[in-house]
Amino acid sequence: MLLKPEIRTSEEELSNLLADNFFEFGSSGRVWSKKDGLGTNGIGVVKMKLSDFEIHQLSGEIVLTTYRIFNEEKMQYSLRSSIWKF
Repeated sequence: MLLKPEIRTSEEELSNLLADNFFEFGSSGRVWSKKDGLGTNGIGVVKMKLSDFEIHQLSGEIVLTTYRIFNEEKMQYSLRSSIWKF
């Protein structure tokens, strides 16, 4: 969902999806937090494709996801991971 423009530009949707203590390491190496994305333009619109998505169960309510993102604007791949809690 976070690749969809209507989600990436919505403060309400981002607030609902991301935990208050959310952070990520961007492809540039910069660390982003939830508060960085909760402005009038959200986290911005970029054209990316997701592939090789896998889910690794860590507990009954927590999974580690691993995936590959292709940024079509920069013509660059990055490997990503994320911990999701239900």
